[in-house]
Amino acid sequence: MTITDNATGKTAEFPVLPGTLGPEVIDIRALYPQLGYFTYDPGFMATGSCESTITYIDGDEGVLLHRGYKIAELAEQSDFLEVCYLLLNGELPKADEKQEFDHAIT
Repeated sequence: MTITDNATGKTAEFPVLPGTLGPEVIDIRALYPQLGYFTYDPGFMATGSCESTITYIDGDEGVLLHRGYKIAELAEQSDFLEVCYLLLNGELPKADEKQEFDHAIT
């Protein structure tokens, strides 16, 4: 994406990165070095602060996912060690995997 400073005529290129879910993002890390500007985003409403391969958050839509599972469903239907297994392995454990994992932890 090209951004042009209308006051000076300077332009700068910024990469557009894919989102895991949701919209693409503009990587503006070089905005200040290239054009001398900071961004202003009160309430952090349109700014991603990190990259995560296990968590997705969309506050406007009320979405919080861990490894693709809704956090409310995990809280209601899974125990602590099942969620630990999920975060470590990417999927909820099958019954035999849960029993083995529980035994290994305890």
